[in-house]
Amino acid sequence: MIRRYYFDWAATAVPDTFPEKGPPLGNPSSNHLEGRQARQALETARRRCAAVLGTPENQLYFTSGATEANAIILHSLLLRPSGSGGGLLFSQVEHPAVRENAKVLERLGKPAAPVAVAAGGRVSPAALQRALEKGGNPRMAAIIGVQNETGAVMDLKTLGAVLRNREGPPIHFHSDLVQGAGKIPLDLSGWDLDSASFSGHKLGGPCGIGLLYLRKPLEPLSTGGGQEGGIRPGTENIQGAAALASCLERRASLEAVQAAYTPAAERWKALIQALRETGRCVLLPQDRQDEDRRFSPYILQAAFDGIPGEVLVRALDERGFAVSTGSACSNKRRERPVLAAMGLDAKTSLEGVRISQGWTTADADIEALIGAVKTILRVL
Repeated sequence: MIRRYYFDWAATAVPDTFPEKGPPLGNPSSNHLEGRQARQALETARRRCAAVLGTPENQLYFTSGATEANAIILHSLLLRPSGSGGGLLFSQVEHPAVRENAKVLERLGKPAAPVAVAAGGRVSPAALQRALEKGGNPRMAAIIGVQNETGAVMDLKTLGAVLRNREGPPIHFHSDLVQGAGKIPLDLSGWDLDSASFSGHKLGGPCGIGLLYLRKPLEPLSTGGGQEGGIRPGTENIQGAAALASCLERRASLEAVQAAYTPAAERWKALIQALRETGRCVLLPQDRQDEDRRFSPYILQAAFDGIPGEVLVRALDERGFAVSTGSACSNKRRERPVLAAMGLDAKTSLEGVRISQGWTTADADIEALIGAVKTILRVL
């Protein structure tokens, strides 16, 4: 058996174990004892999440994942009065959970306009201001917090100020924070966000549980039994909610993030330096430094001259290393819209691979990966 090394944490984290017992017997919407116990367990999980995120518990809603949380927010635009404007601005480097739903809005008559990014893959205040000045009277802006393929960290506080200082109707400010939770310090109120999405399995929790932060209730497109304040109808996943609360406590508190950040940055520094020394590696974006707080120290995008990314992924997999070419949600597509938005040519984009680490990654794992890459480069 070949030993496996996992470097695809941006797709899903290595699962944690949880001390919680199984979910209570009842349905949290039922009025009998079992139902009340289930409701108590659910609300306890919500309070724990709120304590970590620094928000009132009535601003948090459990969902099936970040994709659903994003869709709830974006699709609410469809219930706004028709007429001039009322659409969406979204960064060119959004996760498919936002980018593809923007296309849905357009098909249904709501304008959705992209906000350009610089070569480094970040939205600048000037670019956001230009998008606002183009007109269209947007009512929502979606800017990803940490880009899931390059690790670029957006300056959400400054971008939020641009939106708030604009004259006219208020603009709902939403951020996909899936790759931010547990990786960078979160400041939902300081960033002046109206909503944000989180995913349990990116924090070591189970699939099928997510969290929506929503500062003020809105009218959702989907309705049902009224669960989660009517924002996300459907019987709640109590065990998933408890596991997500544990993950946030373990990984996303300020103390936990700060404790893990420096070791992760040191591992990434060693990897970047070794890749540069091969003479065939180009970091994407190219201006990324060995130590660079503009990027998450958990995600690295790199291209190797003359080797398609899919080929390198397979070669590393055969040697026991799991990496990817980009978002797992788009792994069946050859297009790399995030890299194209950064101005990269098609050849370089298709040579890109994403390497992502996590909390259990060790220095020895980095050394093994470097050795495997060097061996493959000699062969290919």
